[in-house]
Amino acid sequence: MANDADISAVGRILVNPKQDLTTRFRALFTLRNLGGPEAITWISEAFVDESALLKHELAYCLGQMQDEQAIPILETVLKDTNQEPMVRHEAGEALGAIGHPKVLDLLKKYAEDPVIEVAETCQLAVRRMEWLMNGGEKTAEGTDENPYCSVDPAPPAPRKSIPELRAQLLDESLSLFDRYRAMFALRNLGTEEAVLALGDGLQCSSALFRHEIGYVLGQIQHEASIPQLQAALEKTDENAMVRHECAEALGSIGKEACLQILERYRKDQEQVVKESCEVALDMLEYENSSQFQYADGLLRLNPEGKKDLVI
Repeated sequence: MANDADISAVGRILVNPKQDLTTRFRALFTLRNLGGPEAITWISEAFVDESALLKHELAYCLGQMQDEQAIPILETVLKDTNQEPMVRHEAGEALGAIGHPKVLDLLKKYAEDPVIEVAETCQLAVRRMEWLMNGGEKTAEGTDENPYCSVDPAPPAPRKSIPELRAQLLDESLSLFDRYRAMFALRNLGTEEAVLALGDGLQCSSALFRHEIGYVLGQIQHEASIPQLQAALEKTDENAMVRHECAEALGSIGKEACLQILERYRKDQEQVVKESCEVALDMLEYENSSQFQYADGLLRLNPEGKKDLVI
């Protein structure tokens, strides 16, 4: 078990803007894996950073940790209109992931935020929490389990055929919550047919929805999604939040074709896309290495059995 001194050593890397972004990402995911109040404190301190991508990932990790001690900082970030929309959106999603009833009123308030990505995120979070409060997890029979251990903004839809799930996914007359349910049901199937159906979602009108499609395609890591992810990344008029998620998905898939695409966009004019390509290339290097888990240890044992920081 890492002690507070170990966690602080990793935390100092995270909050140091002079460190490479990829190194700071590894520090962040190390803190997420370690967990506890000291890790949350260090992650919270990094929300003053200039990188919207890093701050977005800070909020994501706090949500995945599902620790109620992260609620105050996430509430602060969601309320802060000086924060980038993608950061505020992720803070709203993280509050929904933690799922404590005390944040429900706040999420309902920001479900009407003038920034559409923030509003839609909070609407989803409210629906997820209401689903949980109404015993949704007890009525989840007939759905496929999530093989990725992520806390998702909506539960998967009941088991249906892929054409039926695709129709639900793409039906813009339905609520985002119901369409997200189809998205996660398709993700859990993970077949090539399901992947291609998900890729069609990259043409839908909601940027938040398209961004989540990129995220789940990155989880699945199926080569069939590369052309659709590439097309979205190459659209310079696409929302940067979507392009960033598609870049990270390509890094997660980790094939040679992905490397070539990411190399072309690592100097993109959009800062968040540029940084995403840098991080994605680091992820791609991991996918082709023998490392056990991405960023699963800036802490390593030296020959004397003491912990060393490995950067």
